[in-house]
Amino acid sequence: MGRTSQLGDLEELVLLAALRGAPATDGSSVRRILAEEADRRASVSTIYVTLMRLEEKGYVTSSMGAPSGQRGGKARRLFAVTDEGRAALASRREVRDRLWNRLGAGDTPAPAEGRSDA
Repeated sequence: MGRTSQLGDLEELVLLAALRGAPATDGSSVRRILAEEADRRASVSTIYVTLMRLEEKGYVTSSMGAPSGQRGGKARRLFAVTDEGRAALASRREVRDRLWNRLGAGDTPAPAEGRSDA
């Protein structure tokens, strides 16, 4: 199922952010990680729709966490990246690395304004 599905840019970033929150993380944490580390702003609903799409592809699983006193006792839905999700990320990285490695020195784009990485 998930092996033939391609990964979109936002899906890739959401999977990477979910891995940062491993072993399981909620959508709010994914959103915060994307904002802080990828400078990518997305609504809570966009994050959850993306996580649900990734679950349909078999790239994440979800479960209900324990109720939290901070949230009035409401349980959070937690997401964990599957082996298929890790494989999809690895495949995507291999393609990107192959393309980057084939660029000549003059073909490399300049870093985005205000950022030191490319």
